[in-house]
Amino acid sequence: MRLAVELLGHSEAERHRLAQRAMEAGPDTLWDDPRLMPALLASRDLGRPSPALFFYVVLRRLLLELGVDDAGVTDYSAAMVLAFGRGDRAYRIGEHDENRYDYLVELVEEASRAAGERQFRVRMHLGNFSLWLTGIFPDYIATRRTRKGGPSLPWYEAMGRAGFLTASDHRLAGGLRPVLRTAGRHFVELRVALNRLSDLLMFPEHSSPDRLMRQVADEFHHGRRVA
Repeated sequence: MRLAVELLGHSEAERHRLAQRAMEAGPDTLWDDPRLMPALLASRDLGRPSPALFFYVVLRRLLLELGVDDAGVTDYSAAMVLAFGRGDRAYRIGEHDENRYDYLVELVEEASRAAGERQFRVRMHLGNFSLWLTGIFPDYIATRRTRKGGPSLPWYEAMGRAGFLTASDHRLAGGLRPVLRTAGRHFVELRVALNRLSDLLMFPEHSSPDRLMRQVADEFHHGRRVA
């Protein structure tokens, strides 16, 4: 909160006002400020915000521009990106799971065999892994499709949507049910938000006809809107 106030406040009086509002109404008044994302991106000292705060603020702004106003889904997506970015966590259903799954079809097969908690976790991972691949590595998917005849981006989206929605219907979903259901219903918007984050921050130097066509198509179908 102190960092956000410092970045957003251009005078002592404004910083005091922002801090007071955050104390009274909660920190979301800071996280949702449309000026915070560009302020974080423009900051010369990006080591100061925690990774969790940085990804949450950026994804929150990008999702709001796409019409998805759900803080819980934003928090879930940011946490997934941070978790899957460590080691080979993206390829395992749980951090200490002994089995590695490199393909979505393997998760579909595992979900059909599993039961109880294992089935729920596999379904949720199917959604997570699909979102990770389509959101952060869409150019990899396009390259595999061109060179090796791999599945298209809509196929991955369908798998991810099904994973989240079937997980939300599971009796063990509990408090995660609303988040998983929203993630399933808005999977494409989540994918587009993560694409914009990935294109801007992770692979800014990459250029290809596939990326350009994807960006044009997404702008046409999910044009930036100010929430």
